[in-house]
Amino acid sequence: MNIHEYQAKQVLKGFGAPVAEGVAITKASEAEAAAKQLPGPLYVVKSQIHAGGRGKGKFKELGAEAKGGVRLAKTVEDVVKNANEMLGNTLVTAQTGDAGKQVNRLYIEDGADIARELYLSLLVDRSVGRVAFVVSTEGGMDIEAVAHDTPEKIITVAIDPATGVTDADVAKINAAYGLDGAATADGQTLFPALYKAFTEKDMALLEVNPLIVMTDGHLRVLDAKVSFDGNALFRHDDMKALRDETEEDAKEIEASKWDLAYVALDGNIGCMVNGAGLAMATMDIIKLYGKEPANFCDVGGGASKEKVAAAFKIITADPKVQGILVNIFGGIMKCDVIAEGVVAAVKEVGLQVPLVVRLEGTNVDLGKRILNESGLAITAADDLDDAAQKIVAAIG
Repeated sequence: MNIHEYQAKQVLKGFGAPVAEGVAITKASEAEAAAKQLPGPLYVVKSQIHAGGRGKGKFKELGAEAKGGVRLAKTVEDVVKNANEMLGNTLVTAQTGDAGKQVNRLYIEDGADIARELYLSLLVDRSVGRVAFVVSTEGGMDIEAVAHDTPEKIITVAIDPATGVTDADVAKINAAYGLDGAATADGQTLFPALYKAFTEKDMALLEVNPLIVMTDGHLRVLDAKVSFDGNALFRHDDMKALRDETEEDAKEIEASKWDLAYVALDGNIGCMVNGAGLAMATMDIIKLYGKEPANFCDVGGGASKEKVAAAFKIITADPKVQGILVNIFGGIMKCDVIAEGVVAAVKEVGLQVPLVVRLEGTNVDLGKRILNESGLAITAADDLDDAAQKIVAAIG
């Protein structure tokens, strides 16, 4: 689960991280009062969407000359003007794709005098099985580009879970940044605080880009991106309350209610599969035969008839879907349960597009009989290759 920048900063502030004062708004009429709560005279007006690259993004409605989704304002009047231009419009960034995201929230923040911009993130380094700091002097940059062009500028510091962040770890991070003076003292408290926030709140990613050294020598979290491990949210009701469903695909929201692993994609062949590996293979073979999957959908190893029916309804609700491929290998999952779920869903929502079903494994003969005797226009397939060819041919 992702949260907005302003929410992430409030979470980090609760652990002692230094952040600027700011006010979140949802209406342009709130901009003037928000700005007047801040010290000024420099303000930053930030679009709040679940995507990176906001500063370099462009608003669809404002034309080619439009400024980005993060803007400096030197007066309260400028804050109001920018708020009116940004709220309700569609921001397109490198991460949103051409469709962009509508800006429903702004964060009006006090400005900062920046001396240096640094990069910091915490994530689980699976190569060593530990939470690690990833740090670089190239703050404000696309970290993937830095990793590709100048990998020597990225330093990883893995943290021993038995000790937490030690003085030696802080010294490594400070040295990697080349910090001195007040900034090194700030690091002594900031880096352990970020680690504590990451571990206690079961975060999957904590990214600060940039972490800045201000002209007075102190550190400040200037931007923050936080995502949480969805499997751990059951023990964090306070974090669950931060969820903004307007930033999520409606189909993915519905899938989460049924505990389905579903990700919407840009293609036109809907997929329902059991098992993440099989789902990836199914998407790959669809691409091999010249088409694109419309989704990743894993119903899991022990899905019920109702869960299968829910997955089918979610897939058919996507207007891009021109055909559906159901690919099930019955191990724990039984083929007859899948067949019953598919038949129930088709009878309820109707079948407007070609449907190809490949079943193999436990109770496969019973599953095939249920499909064949349903009286529905369902095409059976002998194996995955046969299924992929049939669904691709069916949609032309």
